[in-house]
Amino acid sequence: MDSIGELRSRLRGFAEARAWGRFHTPKNLAMALSGEAGELIAELQWLDDTAVADGLANGELTGRLADEAADVLLYLVQFAEATGIDLVQAAHDKIDRNESRYPPHLAHGNATKSTEL
Repeated sequence: MDSIGELRSRLRGFAEARAWGRFHTPKNLAMALSGEAGELIAELQWLDDTAVADGLANGELTGRLADEAADVLLYLVQFAEATGIDLVQAAHDKIDRNESRYPPHLAHGNATKSTEL
């Protein structure tokens, strides 16, 4: 199972088996998503780049980050389901907009906002 659709289906079945649908409103899911993103951030908050690289290289950090990243993804997929958003299409549409906002000849190698390019 490696597609967003399969993941969405599995999540739907998981929630239905537990009668959690009434809790999965867009507002509640957005707040849960934000909380999980905060937990992902907390794993990295006080580490410098070297400590992160070392933690990933030796596996000490990888499992914790994977768990938190998975939580973010799961809530994002549920949020998209609750709001009728096609995540893959929305992502492609966003890249299309960004390609015009950040043309390579202006954006290459710099992190300037598109409004300042």
